[in-house]
Amino acid sequence: MDFLIGYGLLALFFIGVVVVLERTRQQGRDFTDYAVAGRSFGSWFQTMAFLNTWLPGTIFIAFAGLSASAGVIGYYVISYSLLAVLFMFLMAQRVFDWGKAFNLRTQADFVGMRYNSTSVRVIAAVIGVISAFPWLVLAFQSLGLVFSYLSFGAVAPTMAVFVGIAVLAVRQIWTVRLGMRGIVISDMIQGIFAYGIGGLVALGLIVWLMSQGLGFAGLPESFASLPGLHSDLGPLYYFSLVFTGAMGSWCWPDIFVRLFTARSAQAVRNSALKAAPFMFVFLAIMLTMSMLASQLPEVAKAPDNVWFLAAGHGGPFVLALAGVAVFAATVGNVNAITAAVGTHTAQDIIHVGGADEATNTRTARITIVIATLLAVVGAVATANVTAGLLTLALASYQGIVQLAPALYLGIFWRRGNAAGAASGMVAGFSVAVVLQFLYPVSIPALAGMTSGVVGLIVNTLVYVALSYALPQNEAERRRIGRLFDGAAEEAGDDLPAGKAQPRPRPI
Repeated sequence: MDFLIGYGLLALFFIGVVVVLERTRQQGRDFTDYAVAGRSFGSWFQTMAFLNTWLPGTIFIAFAGLSASAGVIGYYVISYSLLAVLFMFLMAQRVFDWGKAFNLRTQADFVGMRYNSTSVRVIAAVIGVISAFPWLVLAFQSLGLVFSYLSFGAVAPTMAVFVGIAVLAVRQIWTVRLGMRGIVISDMIQGIFAYGIGGLVALGLIVWLMSQGLGFAGLPESFASLPGLHSDLGPLYYFSLVFTGAMGSWCWPDIFVRLFTARSAQAVRNSALKAAPFMFVFLAIMLTMSMLASQLPEVAKAPDNVWFLAAGHGGPFVLALAGVAVFAATVGNVNAITAAVGTHTAQDIIHVGGADEATNTRTARITIVIATLLAVVGAVATANVTAGLLTLALASYQGIVQLAPALYLGIFWRRGNAAGAASGMVAGFSVAVVLQFLYPVSIPALAGMTSGVVGLIVNTLVYVALSYALPQNEAERRRIGRLFDGAAEEAGDDLPAGKAQPRPRPI
């Protein structure tokens, strides 16, 4: 009976999302509609699309597990998440204006246009795809835990990974067919369940835990402190976590594309204002519950499973709701990542020289299938490993943050050039990868800085140095001036033939 409750509720939720997608399905008009949903969504859809991409199922596992094992340091995700929302507000106008004027579809497309460089575009796309891939593996592992716990012992943990893979493979049919429009619509449903129902479950568990005498007074003193001057991790470790998270926020290709799906820059700004309180309240409740639940004996043994172990005390129905919340968050994140990987690979790597709409769409769909299969292999190979999920998540941030100088300085500083952007990304990413292998957590000799921060320093120095050493020519200064002065479409007149010209807008 418990098995039917767990899997039955998952099935009902899955069917409900599919029914909505089929009822709202539109025939895609072109690759722009497939990639950015025709730039047609308002602020509420934008808000939930951002949340369902930003807060994956791993937030209930790896990040909740950090709070359950180490206390308030887990709250660092709130700090950098709110900074990410602030960045969205500040970037909205310029990114939307440039995106609409040039019909840009991806983050790599955006920086390629800004620097008028195919090399910058390809490098940004490759870094984005490589860095995003670990999150697909994490997503499939998250699903393995969902289907394991909701089977109530009927399905072995390893087999549960395959069950989750099978279900998500079926769900990917709609991602491949409908593109970004279907993703944004499903994000609304999935987000409401993941963070609305999930937040209520977490709140109920807090009340139950405190009624059992498991309040804040019972937590160890170490749970109330952050790594400081005398920490083994180094005095700059906590700063590095927050800084990398914040700076890397809009470097994720699946996050950045959200700026292109809105109907206006004001819709993006409004979504930032709405997302901040939703995000703060949900994360505060979920992380607090995880920290309090650390006092349960079973959680102390397996902190990464805190969400399921705590919910299990509420009975089969509460555990089923908790599992569906993780499923909803995971599916939204996987859809966004695979769509971004597919679009980047098709448009910015394979067909960077140009291809017709049908070819781009076909290549994107094939790439989504291949990326999903590779993530499946990675998830199966690490099916019994959950304790290292946060380490893998943090490692991916060290790579993606290397897009930050080219992206942010490109938006707010006129002087940056293609040589600085390309060389900086390559240098920073290379340094980060090498140091990440040598120092997976922090670098003691550098006061606890992470590999990504060191790479970012090198990246920025190279970017700024080459921007001054190789000044822009007159044509490039004129083009950049028009971009920054609000005449984006006219800036296209100064581009060489075939170089990031404004594409025809969809009808």
